[in-house]
Amino acid sequence: MNRVDQLLGAADEALKTLTGAMTAARPSPCRGGEAPEAPADKRRSAGLMRVNHAGEICAQALYSGQAMVARDPDVRRALRSAASEERDHLAWCRDRLGELDSRPSFLDPLWYAGSFGLGVLSGLAGDRWSMGFLAETEDQVERHLFGHLDMLPPGDACSREIVSRMREDEARHGATGRDLGARELPAPAKAAMRIASRIMTRTAYWI
Repeated sequence: MNRVDQLLGAADEALKTLTGAMTAARPSPCRGGEAPEAPADKRRSAGLMRVNHAGEICAQALYSGQAMVARDPDVRRALRSAASEERDHLAWCRDRLGELDSRPSFLDPLWYAGSFGLGVLSGLAGDRWSMGFLAETEDQVERHLFGHLDMLPPGDACSREIVSRMREDEARHGATGRDLGARELPAPAKAAMRIASRIMTRTAYWI
């Protein structure tokens, strides 16, 4: 595809992601699960799953931006494959938010725009740097999801099943990036990513 076609495709992906039109290719690990009975537990589960949904918005945008400028066809295919699984996560989280009588973050368009830009920038730096950015992102996401398994209310087995499956997929995506020659990011870049992630997660929990 030429650059115009790629931009149109990226715009289409953005619209589908932000409007909730993305559908899962795989069934959710937990469908129709009950919400926690205690109102405080229900609000906590909703906040955590809203953060996870926002993270999947970021993942879609990141992979879209990286794939658009990837040079190596194997890298582009790997990004598209990972994005497909991330679409499952996006749909699972959105459905779970509905079951919890909640909603996605109002700031999803902002998360998408920022992540798409980062994806393009990391891709323009070269495929190995792009894969390094992917691998570090997935490592941080995996640790974040592990923390959510402890933070979810004990009675919310359904959300826990979804988060566990997502964590398995994220670990595999990170390994794929390393297999494709990911370069180790400098420590300041990793620290900046952690700060940006902290801002996003703390904001998306409430807004």
